[in-house]
Amino acid sequence: MASIRRTQSPAYHDRPYQNGGTSFSVSSPSQKLLSNGMSPFGEVEDIKSQDFSFEIKPSPVNVKLDPESVVKREDFVLDTVNLGVERQSKTKERFNFIPKKQIIVVTPTYNRALQAFYLNRLGQVLRLVPPPILWMVVEMNVASMETAEILRKTGVMYRHIVCTKNSTNVKDRGVHQRNAALEHIEHHKLDGIVYFADDDNIYSLELFKGLREISRFGTWPVAMLAQSKNKAILEGPVCNGSQVIGWHTNEKSKRLRRFHVDMSGFAFNSTILWDPKKWRRPTSAPIQQLDTVKEGFQETTFIEQLVEDESQMEGTPAGCSRIMNWHLHLEARNLVYPRGWLLQKNLDVVLPIK
Repeated sequence: MASIRRTQSPAYHDRPYQNGGTSFSVSSPSQKLLSNGMSPFGEVEDIKSQDFSFEIKPSPVNVKLDPESVVKREDFVLDTVNLGVERQSKTKERFNFIPKKQIIVVTPTYNRALQAFYLNRLGQVLRLVPPPILWMVVEMNVASMETAEILRKTGVMYRHIVCTKNSTNVKDRGVHQRNAALEHIEHHKLDGIVYFADDDNIYSLELFKGLREISRFGTWPVAMLAQSKNKAILEGPVCNGSQVIGWHTNEKSKRLRRFHVDMSGFAFNSTILWDPKKWRRPTSAPIQQLDTVKEGFQETTFIEQLVEDESQMEGTPAGCSRIMNWHLHLEARNLVYPRGWLLQKNLDVVLPIK
């Protein structure tokens, strides 16, 4: 039969113990009271041997319990299960989320009178777009201090890129700048939705919200002001839901194009650039814009490298019935670019304050 030995039990109050070499005796609290006759544990009664029995005795027969105060074991288990499910659901709500796709905005820019205005305006729009968003601003030959200062103040995550390719043709400048950004995305395998956003265009926040819904290639109509500034042009897809079934175009010279899309009227998944197997591309050649094609055909020749036909496109928003960005061509070409965007002299006429 097993026996239980209790260390320092009050039953052996006369047995000496040693602690650090000092002897002392433990006395039962039932036999020794404080000097004022009070016990540290309240009233002291005589402790009998049967009080130390481990036998569980049933409640007296004449004890009546309130049924409402009795907690059933089944109810306790059920409440515990419900509490666990509720706590688990709250944990899932906290950690079970789908991360947002990164938006990679590519903006070619160059020195001109309204450059500061355009970059600041676009930067303030991108600042309102929920992260993650990466703004890739590309300049030719050298990164200007003025552009760098604006980028630092926008509060948007950015990369300031320089295109070093020599180009004597002003029309090809934007092509080489966008290609420099594409090479950067491919080299670093940046994952996100790539969007070419020129700094002089006007964009709505609804447009950037829809970019994250794109799987492979998305497109939408763009409103443009003609170079003559006497008529508006709508260019882009005609959609049935999200299916592209045709194209808007008003210029006869561009009707030979395969896809009638403005440069700011489409966006695509960046993995097409550096993961050809995922999208079953027939070739792994780098995807770039072509500077050898006629003006106005850079968009369609570039898109032909991304998709085979309209079945691989996604029209946005549903029905393609909303204009989300505008290309206005409002800039005058003969304005002088002030160095550092600062005027060295005051105005010639100064009106006195009355």
